[in-house]
Amino acid sequence: MKDTGVLLARAKVNLWLNVVGRRADGFHLLDSLVAFTDLADGIEVAPASDLSLEIVGPGAATLAGEDASDNLVLKAARLLAGRAGVAPRAALRLTKRIPVAAGLGGGSADAAATLRALVDLWRIAMPEEELFDLAASLGADVPMCLAGRPAVATGIGERLAPAPRLPDCAILLVNPGVALPTPAVFRARLGDFAPGLPIESGWPDLAAFAADLARRGNDLTAAAISLQSAVADVLDRLWRTDGVAHAAMSGSGATCFGLYASTDAAQRAASHLPDAWWRHAGRLV
Repeated sequence: MKDTGVLLARAKVNLWLNVVGRRADGFHLLDSLVAFTDLADGIEVAPASDLSLEIVGPGAATLAGEDASDNLVLKAARLLAGRAGVAPRAALRLTKRIPVAAGLGGGSADAAATLRALVDLWRIAMPEEELFDLAASLGADVPMCLAGRPAVATGIGERLAPAPRLPDCAILLVNPGVALPTPAVFRARLGDFAPGLPIESGWPDLAAFAADLARRGNDLTAAAISLQSAVADVLDRLWRTDGVAHAAMSGSGATCFGLYASTDAAQRAASHLPDAWWRHAGRLV
């Protein structure tokens, strides 16, 4: 394939997630701080006579049996071509590193990066507002991945407001390798809706940030644990690592995270976790 450069599709993490209501159509209303990490898939595009997708990388095997019609990368390409009135012709190459179905928005990030890459390849003049509208039709997480910067997500996740600057810190992502379908987690949630707390100001340091994250929490944690007790095991192990400032579940799970003052601290914590668990020690970006 012709070298076209690699567009990064960064893993998303929900640093807090509050369920604040539910729409008449059954979709839940959220308040969540979304950030992105240095863990990323890669998207490459090149001119071609038709539309094709090659998947490589450490996560390729998990997508080997997927129906091509369900792949968000191909859906994004066809949707953009249809909206722009161009032929869907491109050779796409996805390097898969973000675990699949892990609550890290990998598929949504891949779709968002595909939109950006193909707008350039096909030289489409499309206003940002229209591109975000198109992204939203692919899924609630795609617009936030298209923006690719820390944001407070409300509505069903499609309404984005810039977040205050996040303090410099490292993050350890951990997944115990269990399945947690998002609809099942929402169905298992019990209790009242959260009030949704305003952000009074930014966070001067990691300690203040961690305190605010702890105050807000993740309203889906108990539901996730009721379905997969491994989530509780991961959180317990993270809280017992040296130097952890905060630990929580991301999104609807099963991936959890710990925040640390340095990448070295996150890497040391990772070295004490069970070998069977997937982990990535890196940084918020």
